[in-house]
Amino acid sequence: MTLTGCGEDTLSLPSADDVAEEVTGEPAPEGGQSAEGSLPGLPGAEEGRAQLGELTVAEEGSMAGYSRDEFPHWQSTDGCTARQHVLVRDGTGVETDDNCQPQAGEWYSAFDGETLTAASEVDIDHIVPLAAAWRSGADSWDEETRRTFANDLENPQLIAVSASSNRSKGDQTPADWQPMESYWCEYGLAWTSVKHTYELTVTDEEFDALTEMLDTCA
Repeated sequence: MTLTGCGEDTLSLPSADDVAEEVTGEPAPEGGQSAEGSLPGLPGAEEGRAQLGELTVAEEGSMAGYSRDEFPHWQSTDGCTARQHVLVRDGTGVETDDNCQPQAGEWYSAFDGETLTAASEVDIDHIVPLAAAWRSGADSWDEETRRTFANDLENPQLIAVSASSNRSKGDQTPADWQPMESYWCEYGLAWTSVKHTYELTVTDEEFDALTEMLDTCA
């Protein structure tokens, strides 16, 4: 399995609009992450359905031995943490201080449609939560693979959302929690892509929920 983490080639901090245009090929629209294709590495609908069909369906594993400390984050690259990189990438008009910490900007939370105007109101969500990954195969990984997973800026694994929506989601899979329906396509594609990239399993219920989500893609 070849994993793509956030290595030395991580971008320095351009404007959020520049990042969005590089990822999607289009200028950043109002609302940032609400635009299809805005997450890095997001597959198209056809590819996403193919990836879903290649996932291994299995019962959820145990939480025995799990700790967030098993997934070291937030890793620093180019002098900024993975969290700070995502805040800049996903925001609009983001201004940072000398330590890369956003001091101004606006963030659209695609999970619930909220618009946030302070970085302190924003959580960086792992699309596939760390605990959910543990239950679907990450318990057998080494620390470096878990570090890559927890700080992955190249695949659609990290997204800036409202703190309330992130905490509502917790470590639940799409079988038990979904964002607002207008974001089902992108969320389903992101979740499927991450599980496919890292060769994680899905449950029957999770597979069915992802199928329903991908059915909303144009």
